[in-house]
Amino acid sequence: MEYDHADPEHAGRLHHVELYASDLDASVDFWGWLLGELGYEPKNEWDAGRSWVNGPTYVVLARADESDLPFDRRAAGLNHLAFHAASREQVDELTAGVRERDDASVLYEDRHPFAGGYYALYCEDPEGLKVEVVGPE
Repeated sequence: MEYDHADPEHAGRLHHVELYASDLDASVDFWGWLLGELGYEPKNEWDAGRSWVNGPTYVVLARADESDLPFDRRAAGLNHLAFHAASREQVDELTAGVRERDDASVLYEDRHPFAGGYYALYCEDPEGLKVEVVGPE
């Protein structure tokens, strides 16, 4: 089922997120890997972007227009995206995967995996966006 329109059964839940990337290829590689691990499937592909879907929620990654302003998650605006993990083992597997990648890094290594007070991965994507994957109790 395509979820391009609102579904009243999911009222109040996230419909989609659109991210812009200055280096689309690097970002597609990272997000394609991460979202695939989290159960998302490819939705659309076009010259300036990609999207992935998981149930009623999808993530869009598009090429940013040229800008002199780099992304800064500490400035006003988006700080991070957080995803549910299926298990603590999945958090550990994703953490190992991020550590193997050249385009991402684990954040708060000294407090990992309890940097936020609960079991989670915190990492940074190629553009500097913080990503969190939260494990269950």
